[in-house]
Amino acid sequence: MNRRALLILPAALILLLLVAAPYLNIVVISARPTSPDGAYGGGFTTANYVAVLTDAYYWRQIGTTLWLGLLTTAGALLLGFPVAWNLARTPGRSQALRQAIVLSPLLVGIVVRSYGWTIILGNNGILNRLARATGITHSILPLMYNRLGIVVALIHVFLPFMIMPILGGLQNMDPALEQAGRSLGAAPGTVFRRIVLPLAMPGIQSGCVMVFVLSISAYVTPVLLGGMRVKTMPMTVVNTLIDSFRWPLGAAESLILSFLGGLAVMVFLRLTPMRWNR
Repeated sequence: MNRRALLILPAALILLLLVAAPYLNIVVISARPTSPDGAYGGGFTTANYVAVLTDAYYWRQIGTTLWLGLLTTAGALLLGFPVAWNLARTPGRSQALRQAIVLSPLLVGIVVRSYGWTIILGNNGILNRLARATGITHSILPLMYNRLGIVVALIHVFLPFMIMPILGGLQNMDPALEQAGRSLGAAPGTVFRRIVLPLAMPGIQSGCVMVFVLSISAYVTPVLLGGMRVKTMPMTVVNTLIDSFRWPLGAAESLILSFLGGLAVMVFLRLTPMRWNR
């Protein structure tokens, strides 16, 4: 065995034991029949997949989950790109301080951050009180227990995962390319569209993939901000596993969501280079 193989071996073993093996176990469980005497029975069946794929209730939840992930990713991109651009153009210690500010929310648990948004968006929260005090409205603004509240909280929670990859891409870009474009008479918008965005696209792709995957698998934030009125697939998976104790069905639900999420990511990665290389 050569040295390269020896260097890769520890990481390969970790991935095998902590990623591949659990996924394989989930696949096996998803093909087991439900048993009243235990987590699952003997033998194999496709009934769990058929039950999910033929039920419109599950498809509505899958659609809601993917749509929330798409909105969260788009919102995080719109907010995160300007921040990453500013960080990339900030010199020295000031950049390090601003990066620390961007990453500081990650030091607080996701439950605490989600509860913070319930205080802001709640029916008697800060924004509703402010709106009534200033005379903007005399009724309660529906800022929570709907998709709006979930998307706002998810964007806040996962925004650092969008900013940092884009920042890495912008930092690798030679500033002389922008200067060359402007010196040749290109407008600032043209320079941004034809030079900056294509070069930043790897970072944009990485950030979008991370935020989308984290968003469609989020559980705590949709529960707290949606108030069980907006049902997502992760919530259904948890209910199936814990409340109903139907492990095979829950495993099938999670794998179908993973497959559809991965398919959406593959489509995004195939389409974005085609769009920006024109």
